[in-house]
Amino acid sequence: MTPDTPLDPRYVPSTYDPASFDRPSVTVDVVLFAFRDNDLHVLLVRRKKWPYQDYWAIPGGFVNIAESLEDAALRELNEETGVDDVYLEQLYTFGEPDRDPRTRVISVVYFALVGADQARQVQGGDDAAEARWWAMTDLPPLAFDHDRILRYAHQRLRWKLEYTALGFLLLPETFTLSDLQAVYQVVLGERLDKRNFRRKILSTGVLEETEEYREGSPHRPARLYRFTAAAIELEQARRRFP
Repeated sequence: MTPDTPLDPRYVPSTYDPASFDRPSVTVDVVLFAFRDNDLHVLLVRRKKWPYQDYWAIPGGFVNIAESLEDAALRELNEETGVDDVYLEQLYTFGEPDRDPRTRVISVVYFALVGADQARQVQGGDDAAEARWWAMTDLPPLAFDHDRILRYAHQRLRWKLEYTALGFLLLPETFTLSDLQAVYQVVLGERLDKRNFRRKILSTGVLEETEEYREGSPHRPARLYRFTAAAIELEQARRRFP
């Protein structure tokens, strides 16, 4: 029932005209990272339509009038890439007046991380001609201001990796310390001293040894580690309240 008294905070006067105000459009974009083939990759889609037809872009689209921002982000990601069942974290809002040639568009950007197994399950759909993973070191020309968005997302990932157990999302359940160091080096973009890295990461208490070893190398078998349940739980809590 429509409120019919001015004392109700939801009451709308009959003289109010929303068309008398500028109404910018709102979109959502999803930056999805994965560690594949010893490199950091991002999922991009090739656009079917104007503007920027045939350019590669971050998956996303316009928010429907009756859906939440996160629901819109999950829907667009699934429609354009086939990816679902990911935990999204809101990254930043981009709203420069001339960022989209169609109209005034404000974009709320989310980002997420997936493991290598889930990263294989991508397919183009909806208004995306194609969906594929691109190495962050070899990106194509991007639509809109998506190069700026990716730079921002990459920097946020670097910061978070330095003080959280976020790496558990980029690695299989068990891994060697060399595997973990490779992820850190690629994301941070720098070489790390092996001895110092191992000393520091083990001192954090976020890892625990398993009874298993990786066989098949010319050197002695490497012990496998995993992130502790407490570290994963803490990281999940951080992601719920960033």
